[in-house]
Amino acid sequence: MLVILFRALSVFPLPVLHVLGSGLGWLVYLLSSSYRRRLRANLAQAGYEGHLRAAVAESGKAIIELAFVWCARPERVARHASVENWQLVQQGLDAGRGIVFLTPHLGCFEMTAQQIALKTALTVMYRPPRKSALKPLVEGARARHNLHLAPATLSGVRILAKTLKGGQPIGLLPDQVPQEGEGVWAPWFGRSAYTMTLPSKLAQLGKADIVLVYAERLPRGAGYVVRFVPFEGDLSGPAAQQAAEINRAMEQLIARCPAQYFWSYNRYKQPDGVAAPESGAAA
Repeated sequence: MLVILFRALSVFPLPVLHVLGSGLGWLVYLLSSSYRRRLRANLAQAGYEGHLRAAVAESGKAIIELAFVWCARPERVARHASVENWQLVQQGLDAGRGIVFLTPHLGCFEMTAQQIALKTALTVMYRPPRKSALKPLVEGARARHNLHLAPATLSGVRILAKTLKGGQPIGLLPDQVPQEGEGVWAPWFGRSAYTMTLPSKLAQLGKADIVLVYAERLPRGAGYVVRFVPFEGDLSGPAAQQAAEINRAMEQLIARCPAQYFWSYNRYKQPDGVAAPESGAAA
């Protein structure tokens, strides 16, 4: 039923979908006390309490717009996005170096991969949706021309490493909470969050560049701007320091449009089997 609904919604103009999304955001916020508590707590932890109203609306837009991004014709979707600072990427491609694209759950992060794939092949790490009925929709939407999927498994990591060594780019969402043994505790807006170590490992293994990217959602359904930003962190230290550097870079991206971050995500959860962080680890 949800797949049918998404396909039906995809025919509507993006401004209409964003109006509907704003309403959905407020509906979920008012009906779900757990969602409301986490959203408010995460905003407060990051110091963005003043963006609460906008964040509620933007979170709903992020859900509804998936119908457009996933189900509308690719050429129609592409017309709603512009790209900023692509020359940063082209320099790496021309030099034959692999590129690790990092984007947090900020703005329309599904749009970033599609825009990159319009210009070059891209392999992204992929976790299947929890609802099996959504799997054909999500996989079909993400595995489009020039866009390839690598499962979030050891075999998928090998695919990503091989891709980088071949001078091709990959994409990761570094603010996802990894499983036991796949991360370290590192500061995230002043509090310890279990953070994946894979981005820095892959970049160093493939001698690749790291490029930050996010798709800012424009007001009134005007579309998106996909922005590429150089990574200026130092990854020469131990794993925990590397993770902290990447987290800091993600925080700086989020500061550009804080209301558009996915604040309801349980970023501070403690995965099964992982010991709690040491007191003061995020100081």
